[in-house]
Amino acid sequence: MAKKPIKKLALLSQMPHFSDFDRVFDNFRRDLEKSFFSFPRIEFPSFLKLPESTCDVIDEGKQFRVKMNIPGVTKKDIVLNVSDNAVEIHAEHKEESEKKKKNYLRKERSEVSYDRILPLPENIVQGKVKSKLTDGVLEIILPKSKPSSVKKKRSIKVQ
Repeated sequence: MAKKPIKKLALLSQMPHFSDFDRVFDNFRRDLEKSFFSFPRIEFPSFLKLPESTCDVIDEGKQFRVKMNIPGVTKKDIVLNVSDNAVEIHAEHKEESEKKKKNYLRKERSEVSYDRILPLPENIVQGKVKSKLTDGVLEIILPKSKPSSVKKKRSIKVQ
């Protein structure tokens, strides 16, 4: 019985018509990816961003000290309401200007408002609360009804 010669099988990737197929598929994939990036972007309108007021509440033992940044308002624009264990701060300022000249009219309006309710961990004496506005910083002194000791800080080593 005569042996038939064994033919070596070529890898599919080495065959000429499969390399053409790979190239066509790569081109198709690249064109498809490009088409997704060519869509126009949809931009949503940005909403009016309210000014953020930074606020610090400091426990000084016999009183709380509140410092709040409220730029653009005057003393008459601020309303403070104090309860036994909370402070409500409301400030609103509106401004409008108009300038007329021969060939144009310019009107500008601006409005700024701040609303904040600060709960306090201890009761305060409402009749002794003091406040002061200096250079856009509102400072409120809130005496405690039962003064407490100021807790000392302890340093912790970071590992």
